[in-house]
Amino acid sequence: MTHISKSFGSNQVLKDINLTLRSGEVHALMGENGAGKSTLMNVLTGLFPASGGTITIDDEVKTFSNPKEAELFGISFIHQEMNSWPDMTVLENLFLGREITYPGGLLNTREMKAKAKDAFEQLGVRIPLDTQIGMLSVGQQQMIEIAKSFLANLRMLIMDEPTAALTERETTRLFSVIETLKNRGVGIVYISHRMEEIFKVSQFVTVMRDGRVIDTKATKDTNVNELVRKMVGREITDYYPRKTTPIGDVVLTASHLDSSDALFSDISFQVHAGEILAFSGLMGAGRTEVMRGIFGLDKLKSGTVTLNGKKLNIRKPSDAIRHGIGFLTEDRKSEGLILDFSIRENVVLPKKDSFVHRGLYNAKAAAIYVRDLINRLSVRATSDEQLVSDLSGGNQQKVVMAKWVGIAPEVLILDEPTRGVDVGAKREIYELMNELAGRGVAIIMVSSDLPEVLGVSDRIIVMHEGKIAGQLPGEGATQEQVMQLATLGE
Repeated sequence: MTHISKSFGSNQVLKDINLTLRSGEVHALMGENGAGKSTLMNVLTGLFPASGGTITIDDEVKTFSNPKEAELFGISFIHQEMNSWPDMTVLENLFLGREITYPGGLLNTREMKAKAKDAFEQLGVRIPLDTQIGMLSVGQQQMIEIAKSFLANLRMLIMDEPTAALTERETTRLFSVIETLKNRGVGIVYISHRMEEIFKVSQFVTVMRDGRVIDTKATKDTNVNELVRKMVGREITDYYPRKTTPIGDVVLTASHLDSSDALFSDISFQVHAGEILAFSGLMGAGRTEVMRGIFGLDKLKSGTVTLNGKKLNIRKPSDAIRHGIGFLTEDRKSEGLILDFSIRENVVLPKKDSFVHRGLYNAKAAAIYVRDLINRLSVRATSDEQLVSDLSGGNQQKVVMAKWVGIAPEVLILDEPTRGVDVGAKREIYELMNELAGRGVAIIMVSSDLPEVLGVSDRIIVMHEGKIAGQLPGEGATQEQVMQLATLGE
């Protein structure tokens, strides 16, 4: 890609970009949310036409009119956000738009199943092909997206935050697959905010900031501090700022919680005021399901939840919100945000009734409330009227955080709070968590990122196959200890 530029109206988002990818190479593309990484790849694959510059593949100038054309050419783009149809089966999603048929036009289901099983074996995926996508976890859906690329005649693979929703085991398997693809001569663009991954899988790294390439280097010739400095334009000396405020009394107690669909059983724990309690474990261990049960999204079969010693009867999320419990879900686009609403409309949702007096909505008071929150959380936007669909992933996450911070929660549940978020925004989220904990908010964090779990939590609960396998102190615990509990149980 040579001298690539891209403008949306008067807004120039890519400025004179040069990027080279060789066959059998993993080239990392790094930068804060909104730096232009995904836009650059969307220009390459034909979703957006370039405003200037040329794309050359194997010494031939090439322009794709749409992503399908790029895919047929052998360029596959695994997006950070899922591109699945929830009511369709795994097999139907895998072959949507590329169905294999007999000469008469009937679907060749046998051959499609064989190809799907082959792709799944390479990835180590064990998901029935007749399962509806909507029944799968975010991590499982991500593996389905990765499997789609294995069904094409791959020449080049673009991976945008491919491990954001994967467990350690799935991530290790993915790295093995990447190595196999490299040996086959596939060129890979690897977009990630996880530093340890960049140094593990890539040979070259390009850093972007504000729509420009800041530098390209051999990965072995750089280090974390240099990459962060080039990404954010400043030093970040401590990735996981430790909070220094004391932990108070018990706020929320869960006693003998059982899932109505047998996804977890006999879950008991407490979280204190000012505490950051992390829930860790492998995908499918039941971490998210426990939180959904507490918040009233899913029905509990049995068990009790008490807040400050008072037993709660939570039948739906509005009950939990009324009691001062907030829940940032792991899937921000389908559950955390209304994409075609403005920032203001999204942030004000949990508190909209408080701005209504005698049947009249006080729009001015709501606007002041929202602007205060988006300034406090450093949401980068043109105004509070901007549609959240137009924001970068990190800023969308901040909008969801603002929505829950605004209700002044006593308990805040954060499910994968930094998934797909750049290093600068991660630091801001950690600092916000520490600030809230300092004000006495009890925070429960579900995370698949082990360094994050160890770096920010006061205490860690590890789940294994729907049960609590053990507890560890946040300070002093190791990844090995967490993984032993996660994989072997008690």
